[in-house]
Amino acid sequence: MKKFFDDIKKDMKFKTAGPGKKLTEEASAKAAAVQSGSSSKHHRHAPTEGAQRAGAAALARIEQHPRPKVHTSQDAIRNQVKRELQAEAAALGEKENADLAEGSKVPVKDPSCLSVSGVYFTCPLTGATLTKSEREAHIKEAIFMRFEEDEVEASVMMTQTFTKDREKVKAAVDIISKYVENICKNPTEEKYRKIKLSNRVYQEKVASVEGSREFLQALGFISVMLPVEGQDEEEEFLVLPEQSEDALELMKERRDRLQRGEPVRAQLDRQPQAFRQSPNATRFELPSEFYNLTAEELKKEQLQKSELLEKNAMLRTKAMREKEEQRERRKYNYTLLRVRLPDGNLLQGTFYAWDRVPVLFQFIRDSLVECWQPFELIAPGGQKLQEAQDVALAECNLVPAALLTFSWDAVVQADIAAAGGRSPAHLKPELLETIQTLS
Repeated sequence: MKKFFDDIKKDMKFKTAGPGKKLTEEASAKAAAVQSGSSSKHHRHAPTEGAQRAGAAALARIEQHPRPKVHTSQDAIRNQVKRELQAEAAALGEKENADLAEGSKVPVKDPSCLSVSGVYFTCPLTGATLTKSEREAHIKEAIFMRFEEDEVEASVMMTQTFTKDREKVKAAVDIISKYVENICKNPTEEKYRKIKLSNRVYQEKVASVEGSREFLQALGFISVMLPVEGQDEEEEFLVLPEQSEDALELMKERRDRLQRGEPVRAQLDRQPQAFRQSPNATRFELPSEFYNLTAEELKKEQLQKSELLEKNAMLRTKAMREKEEQRERRKYNYTLLRVRLPDGNLLQGTFYAWDRVPVLFQFIRDSLVECWQPFELIAPGGQKLQEAQDVALAECNLVPAALLTFSWDAVVQADIAAAGGRSPAHLKPELLETIQTLS
């Protein structure tokens, strides 16, 4: 292959040297030939910088990793080199124009082929449906809008939501609660109603948590520049005017609201959907959000699949198998579940991989007309799920997708039939109105 590239270089050098000449030609003819060759060379389209880099990279790679000698035609060799150069140029283009975001997940599939268009969430404050990338900014905006209605509630939401480190939030809440406790015990002592903002404890424990200052201001603290003993310049303080007994009681109530506060989290939209009976019920094409794998991890996983037969042939202990199963389950963030009902229709919903089995049962009940009747679920492999079974869906091997079989409790159905009752209806009308056919 290296020899072939050397031949190409020699051929290009020969072609750019100008037209041939006779040994008896005059010097003027020689000069004209040289000028003509030079003009032709200047009008040749030079390869692009990307093509040059791609070609050089391909040549370097081939020279560093010589291929075994293969007896084949020159055309076959040329075609092989062409493919190598095209692949190298394509790889360069992908690197310069990366489609995947930082920490990219598994490659995006054609949306029209997906079993579900994506993972969506509902904002508990506005009811808006959001994508994963939209939810944080939307919730922040919704909290800021709450300041117009209730600045205490909004500042509690900020404190509990914007800082992800729960230990930091707890430390800030504890210190603010201590401020309130000292003021209520010593309402006339000014020192307890002044917070120096440059104070180390305040800076490290309180100011570092978003929303903490807004909460103090909601309690009645105001910003004031005050002189500091031993300093020429004034410093900023938060100062609380002296409070009445009723105001102190209100302050305690607001402190309790802060202590009881919970983060505002977008709720997973299960996207309930009904489908007609279909032979494609077990076919799942999932979007990238369902996976907890980076592109590099996915590549490694694919390489490891070649070792699957060998691993299955090995004698593995139960502990080894369980450890491997746990590792497999951690690859998924969400799971898409379908439930086949007695009439053949399918009910589909999206769940967290760590949702518990009772959550699945409640989702089904919320979708049924006669939700009071007991029923059973059979998972793939014949595993029977119990409604009181407090186990994660991932631990039941229901990730990243699964088809379950629904059946009414046989004993209850026999009693209903003996009393002259009718067979229960299944999905609610609003689901049947939007029923679709699986492609």
